Amino acid sequence: YVDCTTGGGGHSYEIAARLTGAGRLICLDRDEDALAAARKRLSPFADQITFVHANFSDLGTVLDKLGVTNLGGVLADLGCSSYQFDTPERGFSYQHDAPLNMKMDESETRDARDVVNTYSEGELRRIIFEYGEERFAPRIAARIVAARQTAPIETPGELAEIIRSAIPAAARENGPHPAKRTFQAIRIEVNGELAAIAPMIRAAADRMLPGGRLALISFHSLEDRIVKQTFHDLASGCECPPTFPVCVCGKKPIVKPVTKKPILPSEVELVTNPRSRSAKLRVCEKIGGKSK
Repeated sequence: YVDCTTGGGGHSYEIAARLTGAGRLICLDRDEDALAAARKRLSPFADQITFVHANFSDLGTVLDKLGVTNLGGVLADLGCSSYQFDTPERGFSYQHDAPLNMKMDESETRDARDVVNTYSEGELRRIIFEYGEERFAPRIAARIVAARQTAPIETPGELAEIIRSAIPAAARENGPHPAKRTFQAIRIEVNGELAAIAPMIRAAADRMLPGGRLALISFHSLEDRIVKQTFHDLASGCECPPTFPVCVCGKKPIVKPVTKKPILPSEVELVTNPRSRSAKLRVCEKIGGKSK
């Protein structure tokens, strides 16, 4: 089994506790701090776990190096971890003042400060609109560029205030924090989050045993759209035009959906875990073959 987003080890603990016989769990995370915490939490199962510091976009390479081709299940809990949000010095949250960072992998060179202070107004507008789905993206991008002319933007608090000032007062009265969508967009850009999802799904599906399941938890529409589309593609068969007398593409479905619609958090979970409010779980099951 593979936990592609080990984080603090919560999901991994539940998987490891259920391993039997020669069962093994591979724990991936691009955040070395998270892996260190997970090693402590999962120490009772150390003999059955392999920890790997890697981006889940490289899942295929990781599994090939480990010689693993018989996966029984793969889980990925997309987006930012609670640890990252709650650790001020990581700079993910507008609720803490710290260096403007947002890197999931501290070994990477680009951080949020680079994006905010060096991207052109057009580039900022694009990522804020596309990744944040923010309708005030032009105003926010213009305000960021104007603000950095005086001095570089250094902290989440500074950036949040600039964003707030760019959004009309009437639009700030209700709904989430005015900086939420823009922070999401910058975080996605810094970490290349969306581009990593489809390669991970395909790598997992190719190396999974028939009957194995792939479970993806997403937290916003952009992630969910990619998961839904990739699952659909892997579950689809022949793509030849209907006018062709016989199939020439050779494509066959390699997974089947386990549920038609995503699984949403229950009312009980919403009470105990408010951060699950926007979570959507999609699951597919391997039926055979490899992805194209």
